[in-house]
Amino acid sequence: MARLADYFIVVGYDHEKPGPEGLGKIIQRFPQQDWDDTPFPQGIELFCQPGGWHLSRERKQPTFFVVVLTDIDSDRHYCSCLTFYEAEINLQGTKKEEIEGEEVSGLIQPAEVFAPKSLVLVSRLDYPEIFRACLGLIYTVHVDSLSVSLESLIANLCACLVPAAGGSQKLFSLGAGDRQLIQTPLHDSLPVTGTSVALLFQQLGIQNVLNLFCAVLTENKVLFHSASFQRLSDACRALGSLMFPLKYR
Repeated sequence: MARLADYFIVVGYDHEKPGPEGLGKIIQRFPQQDWDDTPFPQGIELFCQPGGWHLSRERKQPTFFVVVLTDIDSDRHYCSCLTFYEAEINLQGTKKEEIEGEEVSGLIQPAEVFAPKSLVLVSRLDYPEIFRACLGLIYTVHVDSLSVSLESLIANLCACLVPAAGGSQKLFSLGAGDRQLIQTPLHDSLPVTGTSVALLFQQLGIQNVLNLFCAVLTENKVLFHSASFQRLSDACRALGSLMFPLKYR
């Protein structure tokens, strides 16, 4: 059995270190102490905003993506990030140079800008759709101020144990009237692809995917480029799955 989620982290915009690029800082984390078998991922405030921390004139739609961190022991940690924007009301002294796409031209009025905030789940298990649903539920409870304790939701998430493999099903709830179903793989070495392989073929076409497949088998370097962080993760997941049972060291 393995924990469904090792850490839950809230990362926000760091107003103490403003600038054109901006920085993020960890606002909250659960649990407070590191697990003995899973160290806390360092630099998570960088990974959850690959494009940098920027204030925005508009309240952007929430986004979700997964990044994979590989530690010194070659163990993978799947970091699921849901980013949304909150209105800032104490920014009278903020210059426009700190806002994405703005030029320097004096001061701005309060509540004219929105700052990014990321909810991050760190897990050794690869269940992106489950993590998307869980983070979406936590976000909804937070934004709509529902009468559900956020602490209890997060505690139930981190306390949930899941079989690493075996093909069994696991039904659990975070405690907000939700029902989450996990289907474990038959074996822990089998890749869990979801819709990523089908999406790769749809986006790139058969010939390009075959060219990519030949490139990775002959140990060529491959660079994916996309405006969507999630598509990057899905493309890498799909290409790695197509190589099975081979894999990068």
